[in-house]
Amino acid sequence: MAAKRVTFRLYPSKIKADKMPYLRRLHKDLYNACVEHRRTSYKKFGKSVSYYDQQNCLPEFKEYWEEYKELGSHGLQDTVKRVDLAFKRFFKLKSGYPKFKSSRHYKGWTYPCNSGWKACTNGQNGYLKITNLGKIKMRGQARDWGQTKTCTIIFKQGKWYASITVDCIPFRPQTDTGAIGLDFGVYNAIADSNGDVIEHPRFVKIAQSKINQIAKTSRRKKPPSRGVKASRRWRKANKTVAKIQSKVARQRQYLQHKVSTQIVSRNSLVATEKLNLKGMTRKSKGKNQRQKSGLNRSLLDVGIGNLKDLIKYKVTEAGGFYIEVPTTKVKPSQTCPNCGHQSKKTLAQRVHHCSQCGYQCDRDVAAAMVMLNDARGMERASTGADESTSTWCGSFKQVAQLKRQKLTPQRSRGE
Repeated sequence: MAAKRVTFRLYPSKIKADKMPYLRRLHKDLYNACVEHRRTSYKKFGKSVSYYDQQNCLPEFKEYWEEYKELGSHGLQDTVKRVDLAFKRFFKLKSGYPKFKSSRHYKGWTYPCNSGWKACTNGQNGYLKITNLGKIKMRGQARDWGQTKTCTIIFKQGKWYASITVDCIPFRPQTDTGAIGLDFGVYNAIADSNGDVIEHPRFVKIAQSKINQIAKTSRRKKPPSRGVKASRRWRKANKTVAKIQSKVARQRQYLQHKVSTQIVSRNSLVATEKLNLKGMTRKSKGKNQRQKSGLNRSLLDVGIGNLKDLIKYKVTEAGGFYIEVPTTKVKPSQTCPNCGHQSKKTLAQRVHHCSQCGYQCDRDVAAAMVMLNDARGMERASTGADESTSTWCGSFKQVAQLKRQKLTPQRSRGE
């Protein structure tokens, strides 16, 4: 069984569309109340408040604020849990101190179990039944469907969505017996070991010209300030920019699914590079901040991290192998795929030309070939493969083999 998330577009009636923002605002107010409760309790009394303390206060809270009685206890508990997760991330130094949410930045609410809602569908269209709202028509199609677990109601770009998680048995047809190496970059989005190159789509760069034109007009409009609402035309300009950015995100997602499906349908072994994307896209603190921001924008426009995740789970479902090659050890951009000779190259050198054997090809294609050669060696020596650099996702026979490898040292120590 695997957990998958499916998103459906909701089409509420006029009466329900007027009530849903009210429910979203109630959850937002509860979130802010929990943040204030924790902040005041620690500053004035030096006492830390846990999730269970706030959860136990919900019955008394609903007796005083009677409008929360119709929301259901499970949805309110999840809103309290959001606050607890925000503070845990803060204490782990992964995010800033939790702030109060405005209605504009609070997207929706979640039902953490099957209580309070029901999805009347087999994975294709249907309707969603929510307590105190009734039936809401929804459209969408799931590749795999199973037992529903959670449901999140989201408001985005003036539209309502239902994000449902299901436990299902994923099915994907078996792939061909091919093998391929992939190199991700900025000059070319993807270069594979077969010599094929996918150019950088540059969705952000194309859309940036439209955004700049709108930004010129929005500067002459009244922005929001303390105690003063933004002008109607300023809100309209911002909404137009948000629509353009949403379109860019959909274009990128469509391309990523299309490319990943083509790669998985033809190959049962996919080798990619192990990248530290967080470090690669970190802001520069030196002189070249403008150049580094442009490089970060190009890297994020490709969406390398999401593309690798799509390829990984699709190959897994098809019974293939997904291997990440450690580039710090293998050095694919400096190694010749024909003879293995290593020589440093500058970023301006786009063609690989080996000084030892004379082999010549595109720089990114050569790196993809090196990664494929290294991955094939790892596949042959699968009994000694490092789990940190590869993800073995074949049959249960291979899973049992890995379990035996882990148990062998323990048995030898016990004897």
